[in-house]
Amino acid sequence: MANIRQIAQLAGVSVTTVSRVLNNHPYVRNDKKEAVLRAIEESQYSRNINAVHLSRGKTNLIGVVSPYSNHPYYGGIIEGISKKAQEAGCHLVIFQTDYVKEKEQEALEMLKMKQLDGVIICSRSSDISLLMEYLAYGPIILCEDTSQKAFSSVSIDHYAAFSCALMHLAEKGHKRIGYSLGRKNSRNSSQRNKAYRDMIQKYEAEYQENWIFEGCYTMKDGEELFHKWSRLNNRPDALIITNDEAAAGCMIAARKSGIQIPEQLAIVGFDNNYISKMLDITTVSLPLEQIGITSFELLSSQTETRQVKLDYTLIERKSV
Repeated sequence: MANIRQIAQLAGVSVTTVSRVLNNHPYVRNDKKEAVLRAIEESQYSRNINAVHLSRGKTNLIGVVSPYSNHPYYGGIIEGISKKAQEAGCHLVIFQTDYVKEKEQEALEMLKMKQLDGVIICSRSSDISLLMEYLAYGPIILCEDTSQKAFSSVSIDHYAAFSCALMHLAEKGHKRIGYSLGRKNSRNSSQRNKAYRDMIQKYEAEYQENWIFEGCYTMKDGEELFHKWSRLNNRPDALIITNDEAAAGCMIAARKSGIQIPEQLAIVGFDNNYISKMLDITTVSLPLEQIGITSFELLSSQTETRQVKLDYTLIERKSV
């Protein structure tokens, strides 16, 4: 396959002229441009896109790190990123990690090798100290609340959002409240845990360690959550569930078992997905698409780092 120097020889022009034609430079005589284009066609020349990116210092590729690509929570964030990327003429490289640290590091290594212009991390398992090692190579945006001012971030105040759900249940007369999490050790989960313990003290509500359920992401997880709840001797009469998908699974399983919602079990979800509207689930609405939009804007600005907090809203329906 011909290279740029061979194209120049074949067309009878300089390498500079070939480069100008390839980059759509306006100041090239028509006859020379036509000669270069004929030489390109005859030799079946193909540009080394990596070399082009290196010369321009930009790839127009953005890495998006997400534990799951088919989950409504992360799907909403990726949808927002995608909309802004299309407007900017950028393409996304999705890294589905399943919370495997080595897969997260693949994106960071591509940033280091200048194969990506930046990385947006929807959720991570890697330590902040590891991410710090890659900051010199390009922008890394976190979709989480972080105390690290070195990173731009966009997040929800999960402490306040979870407190809002707890207060709603308490005001409806519930004193026995359980809840589910995705990962116990994530930053968002730690904020929800703190909100729960603070609100239990405030309302003098009953507390049981086995009223906290972990690993709840999908409808199937929600169904399993209901079965765990039903096997308890001392059950909570209300559940705050990780997301609407899992809340829907729990509610459907409950109804199949003859449990009345909300009379025997009140349910609050998170996200305000379409399924929560269909099943009339009370939920805390999170602006997932806006998280994605804002994360891309933070990456594109590349000025000083900023930490952006977005609002949430309690949507009252018929599950409480």
